[in-house]
Amino acid sequence: MSQKLKVGIVGGTGMVGQRFLQLLDGHPWFNVTAIAASASSAGKTYEESVKGRWKLATPIPEAAKTIVVQDASKVEEVAADVDFIFCAVDMGKKEIQALEDAYAKTGTPVISNNSAHRWTADVPMVIPEINPGHLDVIAAQRKRLGTTTGFIAVKPNCSIQSYVPALHALKEFNPTKVVASTYQAISGAGKNFTDWPEMLDNVIPYIGGEEEKSEQEPLRIWGSVQNGEIVKASAPLITTQCIRVPVTDGHLATVFASFEKKPSKEEILARWLEFKGRPQELGLPSAPKQFITYFQEENRPQTGLDRDIERGMGVSVGRLREDSIYDYKFVGLSHNTLRGAAGGAVLIAELLKAEGYIQPK
Repeated sequence: MSQKLKVGIVGGTGMVGQRFLQLLDGHPWFNVTAIAASASSAGKTYEESVKGRWKLATPIPEAAKTIVVQDASKVEEVAADVDFIFCAVDMGKKEIQALEDAYAKTGTPVISNNSAHRWTADVPMVIPEINPGHLDVIAAQRKRLGTTTGFIAVKPNCSIQSYVPALHALKEFNPTKVVASTYQAISGAGKNFTDWPEMLDNVIPYIGGEEEKSEQEPLRIWGSVQNGEIVKASAPLITTQCIRVPVTDGHLATVFASFEKKPSKEEILARWLEFKGRPQELGLPSAPKQFITYFQEENRPQTGLDRDIERGMGVSVGRLREDSIYDYKFVGLSHNTLRGAAGGAVLIAELLKAEGYIQPK
């Protein structure tokens, strides 16, 4: 494209905001022109605002260092400088909903990394390879918000990316029951080992709210658009346990599944290998060429070895075998701050741009 879209990052000083800046540095379609955060950061250069708080292994992008951080609550001022925003703020649910609504009402598309609007009936929650059709509800949302160009789209919980794609590729066999245990990296809590020394040599068998999200959000992803709303699917039945483990990045899942029409192992492997979605069809810049990669080795996927597959945007699967209680069991892995957070949101923005939902103001 001849002219890059102007992007704002609201919540740009946190870990996910930092990851957005890293991913958008040199992006072929998007250029960061505004960064907003709390009032305490406003007025400082971005480099000053994250001094001592930059959490990524790569340095701050040069282009971002001198951008003066704006107050995220001054919606009109921030929105005036951008064509759309990514939102990754640390606030209460009602505050986030109000903030994102306010940005959308200025005519500014909002791609949210937050959970606040995931169950708003006319807000699409999207894994681009799986449910791009849910973008159809944006028309109803715009009518509700009173805007012709603004809207909100959200990405789902980071942990479900490790197993939902593998199950979605098998939807023709009608999964009926799923048990998934996720082993989640500390970056999912916005922390590293310096911030959280208690996680060294430790496992915490509880992550607040995570199991409810992991059991219910896949059903919304697999739901249907009806009368301007997303109606969640009724199956499969899903139960989960979510555990925090001493890993920097990468959420791993152990999955047990039964099907209405039990496939053969060869059919499962073929569906995983062949699966492509709208991002692959469109050749979007952040789309993995191979969305699902199956490892034949018995000890793969491994978090440390395989989380960065396809630049962190692919999903890895392994250890597929029949089970004595369920039909099959397998292991899945995804990068939680790339595919599961900032990278997934960037891919949503690319899809929205390609489908005509985001245009220059």
